[in-house]
Amino acid sequence: MSEEIDIETCLLLGEESLEHAIEHLRNELSKIRAGKASSNMLSGVMVEYYGTLTPMEQVANLGVADSRTLTIQPWEKKMLGPIERAIFEANLGLTPMNDGEFVRINIPPVTEERRIMLVKQSKALGEDAKVSVRSARHKMIDFIKKEVKDGFPEDAGKRREDEVEQMIKKYYALIEKYLEIKEKDIMTV
Repeated sequence: MSEEIDIETCLLLGEESLEHAIEHLRNELSKIRAGKASSNMLSGVMVEYYGTLTPMEQVANLGVADSRTLTIQPWEKKMLGPIERAIFEANLGLTPMNDGEFVRINIPPVTEERRIMLVKQSKALGEDAKVSVRSARHKMIDFIKKEVKDGFPEDAGKRREDEVEQMIKKYYALIEKYLEIKEKDIMTV
């Protein structure tokens, strides 16, 4: 953080960082599926399209045929092979089947053991988000303390630190809420 910013700007930047951590957590949690087909499972999969890595959503229509089947219909038939290859290379544990028109992916049912592993994976993502939140908190508190040392009123600095703590509690609660919802979703058979 540079010398020219004030505490208000620091807090706004910190909150932006916190929002980013929550958004990242939500995106990562949406990729974890417990046996239910969702086109989000393929978000982030890049397909080689005319020599350029392109998001799959930009080269094909992604759909959900039923609760256990994803369908991918490429805009160009010659993209069937590269789409299959991209899914294999993404190492998602999914096996695409090409029927000449569509690429279909059957989502296998999830065992209880796998569900527990997915919950653990979700919690690990939650811990990563908490680390990001703690890092943002640390930066904001350090900035406030530096400003107090440089002449900012001490009681106003304490109030700002309390604001930061309240903000952090709010984001921790959000993380816990998202993890609880995801665990319920994973463990529901």
